[in-house]
Amino acid sequence: MFQRVRARLRAQVGEDIFNSWFARLELEEIVDGKAHLSVPTRFLCSWIQSNYADKILEVFKSENSEIGRLHLTVRVNGQPVKKIEKAAEIAVEPEADPAPQAKPQRDIAAPRGDALAGSALDPKMTFDNFLPGASNEIALGIARQVASAALNGTVSFNPVYIHSTVGLGKSHLLNAIAWAAGAAEPGRNIVYLTADHFMYHFITAVQRQSAIALKDWLRRVDLLLIDDMQFLQGKSATEFGHTLGTLLTGAKQVVVAGDAPPRDLEMLDERVRSRLSGGLVVPITGFDMDLRRAIVVRRAEQAQARFGVHFPPAVIDYISRIVVSHGRDLDGAVNRLVAANQLTNEPVSVALAERTLADLVRAREARRVRIEDILRIVSRHYKVPRNELLSSRRSRDVVRPRQIAMYLAKSLTSRSLPEIGRRFGGRDHTTVLHSVRKVEQMMKDDADLTQEIELLKRMLEE
Repeated sequence: MFQRVRARLRAQVGEDIFNSWFARLELEEIVDGKAHLSVPTRFLCSWIQSNYADKILEVFKSENSEIGRLHLTVRVNGQPVKKIEKAAEIAVEPEADPAPQAKPQRDIAAPRGDALAGSALDPKMTFDNFLPGASNEIALGIARQVASAALNGTVSFNPVYIHSTVGLGKSHLLNAIAWAAGAAEPGRNIVYLTADHFMYHFITAVQRQSAIALKDWLRRVDLLLIDDMQFLQGKSATEFGHTLGTLLTGAKQVVVAGDAPPRDLEMLDERVRSRLSGGLVVPITGFDMDLRRAIVVRRAEQAQARFGVHFPPAVIDYISRIVVSHGRDLDGAVNRLVAANQLTNEPVSVALAERTLADLVRAREARRVRIEDILRIVSRHYKVPRNELLSSRRSRDVVRPRQIAMYLAKSLTSRSLPEIGRRFGGRDHTTVLHSVRKVEQMMKDDADLTQEIELLKRMLEE
């Protein structure tokens, strides 16, 4: 039922709003007409209560008329906090006044010392549990170096900005840095904050007229880790810019993670983007076959130890081959097969995997890159208007993105050179061929351009 509720919410509010506020909403149970839901942060809990409680309840009622109330809790380390402390919960009762907000329950393993409570760290996200591969080895090496420097009270690269699409390990690395730098030790001034948690702190400080205290708190931090930077917006983004400048001036270490390079974070002030770009920008590219297989092997071993479910090598190879999006989907594929085995007692086999994971195969096959998609992504990435890409302008800031767009059209679509030329403002097929060969040569000579084009490909294939 909850999947239908999520589908209805997605249809009503749109993809962007759903991904921002509801993607991490989970149903824990339904008891006595009350739906118990959970979210990972206090900020999401407060925001959903204030803005979407009635809408969520309405959707639940449309699926089950007996549901008349909602109850929202904050998850700590993946588990909903229940009956531990009243302050850790927010009740969503549309017919009653909302409960007063209080300080969120702090995880016992959260960073201690002079800093206030940040977002909860996941004890499973350490360097020991991070699987290295060609796509993430540079990011892993930098993360280890930053953690080692912070542990010794020095500063390594600053700021460090790690970016990738979802599910490739950014949050894992930030958590691992915090743990390795001594987050569990008294006196260590280490704070890990998701962007929505940062926004919650800022909004609360403004409401309580304690913004100066917030600034003082952040500026006393020795290691600040900000996750999901793309969700930072409004005055919170401005405040982060001021804080970033102060931390860098004071030689404090800052590590930030986001889903796009700094130059594409349009919600941030140009000076903040420049500061982030001027540090060490580290991309994590899509997982190759070897890394995907290593992840599946690790998850399969855990499934066998916990549930006694055996994954034959052929099934591991099958999952590694068809699930190419990100690590979370690999985890989900293994979990689905474990569930199928537990429910049907059918041994895990390729045939069972084909039936259970059919939607992942269809989703992969259904994705067809269109030239229109390429024009949109390239235009946004290089901040060149679409009509300029199709025009006859010959300035360098237009020619290079246009050539890259033509190269992507030849690489990712089945269109012929004449067809591509017609779609790019009526150009001759020889012009398209020249552009493709030009980009191929530039990629051989420029590793940064190769990574940039790989990023564009991942954006188009998602």
